[in-house]
Amino acid sequence: MNIENIIKENVCEAIETLYDKKIETKQVQIKQIPKHLEGDYSVITFPFAKLLGKKPNEIAADMAGQLMLQTDILANAVSAGPGFCNLSIGDAYWTNFVKEVLAAESYGQQAANGQTVLVEYSSPNTNKPLHLGHIRNNLLGYATAEILKAAGYDVKKVQIINDRGVHICKSMLAWQKWGNGETPASTGKKGDHLVGHYYVEFEKHFQAEYKVWQETEEGQKAIAHAKTKLAKNRFINKKQLKGIDDETEREKIAESMFEEGFKKYIKGDFCKTVYFNQYSVLGQATKEMLQKWEANDEEVRALWNEMNGWVYDGFKETYEKLGVDFDQLYYESKTYLAGKQLVLDELATEKSIFFKKDDGSTWIDLTDAKLDEKVVLRSDGTSMYITQDLGTASLRFKDFGMDKMVYVVGNEQDYHFKVLFETLKRLGHSFAKNCHHLSYGMVNLTTGRMKSREGTVVDADHLMADVVANVKAESESREKLGDLAETEKIKIWEAVALGALKFYILKVEPKKTMVFDPKQSIDLQGQTGPYIQNAHVRTQSVQRMVVEKGIELVDYSSYQLSDVERDILVLVHELPSTIQKAAQNYNPADIANYMYELAKEFHKFWGHTTILDADNPAATSFRLDMSKAVATALKAAGKLIGMQMPDRM
Repeated sequence: MNIENIIKENVCEAIETLYDKKIETKQVQIKQIPKHLEGDYSVITFPFAKLLGKKPNEIAADMAGQLMLQTDILANAVSAGPGFCNLSIGDAYWTNFVKEVLAAESYGQQAANGQTVLVEYSSPNTNKPLHLGHIRNNLLGYATAEILKAAGYDVKKVQIINDRGVHICKSMLAWQKWGNGETPASTGKKGDHLVGHYYVEFEKHFQAEYKVWQETEEGQKAIAHAKTKLAKNRFINKKQLKGIDDETEREKIAESMFEEGFKKYIKGDFCKTVYFNQYSVLGQATKEMLQKWEANDEEVRALWNEMNGWVYDGFKETYEKLGVDFDQLYYESKTYLAGKQLVLDELATEKSIFFKKDDGSTWIDLTDAKLDEKVVLRSDGTSMYITQDLGTASLRFKDFGMDKMVYVVGNEQDYHFKVLFETLKRLGHSFAKNCHHLSYGMVNLTTGRMKSREGTVVDADHLMADVVANVKAESESREKLGDLAETEKIKIWEAVALGALKFYILKVEPKKTMVFDPKQSIDLQGQTGPYIQNAHVRTQSVQRMVVEKGIELVDYSSYQLSDVERDILVLVHELPSTIQKAAQNYNPADIANYMYELAKEFHKFWGHTTILDADNPAATSFRLDMSKAVATALKAAGKLIGMQMPDRM
């Protein structure tokens, strides 16, 4: 039981003893006292004034005296100000707490609460390797799942693999046309990288085709026609025109805005939609391949299976390096029809939440929930992205009967998930009210953004390899691991590198856009993974010295703690409540920043304290066990975010 609960139970007992009134622990309000003030916790007595018919300061004074009589965990209790009873926790509590931490089987873990949570993360397309954005997604998803597990939930990690559609057929068509039969085995490339190469190759040929077409008579007519169809205010920024009184000047600027916007439109949306769907030879071939896939064409399906197999092998290798895992995989190719059937079944009911429009398309009206009308089936009967999500959610409920569902998806899908959750509620799913979108911002490198179509994406494999190389170079320059075998060095370098990567990404609040700096991430100073791992290394180095010197531990029950030792143990004590907070907020940053604060306090202790004090065996014994408790907390917290704690660096 943590100290806050012990205090609350003692306050309840004190009030019953003093005033013959029974209260529940949830009625007791306590808060931590700032470091610069005397005491550790403050009991707020204002809420009891009406119940007990006494002034808050009188209650605080009575409570202080009674608490000192009935519990031995306090060093002092005093009435402080109008309505606060300030408590100082005695050293005996903390020395005993150290022993409890060391005896605990899984410190910080909570008992099972009987609830099942599904966490969906990763969910990549099978036309390219995982990239930096996927790394943030995977780390957030894995850490959130592990935190929820530690908080007592039965957690299932799942993903939906987007293995069908036009984007997949682009890679397949490009390989057919320009691949010359090459395979991962014949090229020595990871399968996901090979398939990703052909996704980029398709885009190169498509852009070349588009460039030629724009100069043809057909192209020029189509572009001119598109220009006449666009509203003249389509690309106008009215704010920039505000304040320009001269009408001629305003029209001139507006025209310039339109022309600039139209150029971008022709390069972007027009190219990707109008040209691809109506004029492009490659676009037509891609759509024909998709139609053959949907018709179960034997040759197309065989190629699809082979190339997806290459990608899955590549993904597996990347996931293993990154240290993430899954309990169940769902494939869009197997679930996409489930959503369509769900809509059709609901549409056939008397009070369906869906309705048809004149063109035959099917919609849901969510305007009363401050959302829009949303199409769920096109007029040709094909399903939308959200329709597939509805089907997948229903399948998962059949599989797991979950109480909660967490979707780890970028913030560009915020609106999508509002619509999805509202629709699931109206379909009567009990878990819908407990669905949560863990929305996160984009992650960039110091060199800028990434685009996979152009081949400028920074893939996960190369990024991890680069960070490992940086750690290796830094380690060799320090000459700290010279006595270890090369295989042991590699394990340490990889643990430090991946710890650096994971901590650097997870310390940032998910909603924030962030920039990943590979070199800064491995700095031994500051808020970095290696800084935290080095704190753990120090806890282990002093334990090795104990063995080398043959130091025997003695009883330290009566040891008087220093301020920094107390501060360290307060932080170790906070791990269980920090886990609960992180679980409630779906926020791994709570754990990452907790680890930093604990490491910072331990480094301060290390720099100012003689741990092995020959003149004070009790101090030596306590400090050694306290160091073990710090290591226990760092390891337990590190496990939640997938961060290893090496014994040496």
